[in-house]
Amino acid sequence: MQIQIAEYAGFCYGVKRATQILDDVIEKSVKSEQILAYTLGPIIHNQHVTQYYEKKGIKVIENIQDFIDNRRDSEKLIIRSHGAPKRVYDMAAQYGIPLIDATCPYVKKIQNTVSSYHLKGYNIIVVGDSSHPEVIGINGWCDDQATIIKTLSDIEKIEETAKPTCIVAQTTFNIGLWEKIVDELSKILLNSIVKNTICLATTQRQDACKTLAANVDLMIVVGDRHSSNTKKLVEVCSDVVKTIHIETKDDLNVSKLIGNVKIGVTAGASTPDWIIQSVILKIENEGEVFFDGKS
Repeated sequence: MQIQIAEYAGFCYGVKRATQILDDVIEKSVKSEQILAYTLGPIIHNQHVTQYYEKKGIKVIENIQDFIDNRRDSEKLIIRSHGAPKRVYDMAAQYGIPLIDATCPYVKKIQNTVSSYHLKGYNIIVVGDSSHPEVIGINGWCDDQATIIKTLSDIEKIEETAKPTCIVAQTTFNIGLWEKIVDELSKILLNSIVKNTICLATTQRQDACKTLAANVDLMIVVGDRHSSNTKKLVEVCSDVVKTIHIETKDDLNVSKLIGNVKIGVTAGASTPDWIIQSVILKIENEGEVFFDGKS
């Protein structure tokens, strides 16, 4: 048995930055049993990371109004890595709430882009998942006026127009599908500006896992089931080779790996190293029983 890890896997810059912000809040706070801070939604899409920080005094809330209604002076409010709509910042300013902004810089750039072009009178199209917090946040920077497209069939809702349009992408969107959607939109929109805002980490991870998948018998993708970028890795790998998606080592039945000599492993951008390494150790320690004499 051979285990190969994708060249790019695990925490991206934006996730590292967001978790470091939480670590700094914890380090600078007085040790106590009280809640130190709230994040407006999970800081990243990984329930195990969220649970870790909850034990440290960082709790999750879903609505800024909940913070306003139950606020204590010592408690802080942190914007998640996926960002938040402009109205959240406006409410914080109105009530004098200092925010700690953990928005990924790549997401912040998209927010600024759609805000700028919206003010110039452009239509805004966001290629992504309308239910994802990143996309909800981006839409909130153009008065929730953006048209959200997730599939090629969604293009049917777009009418041919000469009005200027700005097209952006969710940072974790599938690269191949993005290119197909943009190609089709260009046939309808006569005056459009395309901003490929899929972040470098997404591109690197999707390219790396696709390359690895072509050279193994089985791919294992490690990441939270609510993580958009992890789901995209599963899609990319599944198009090439048999793929298993797990959250942690506990989800992996090593006996099911029998017959696969070359195993590839990749992980979503919100998957910490300790989870990735625990999966690899489980394969190595338990897999040798099944692969003895076959590797």
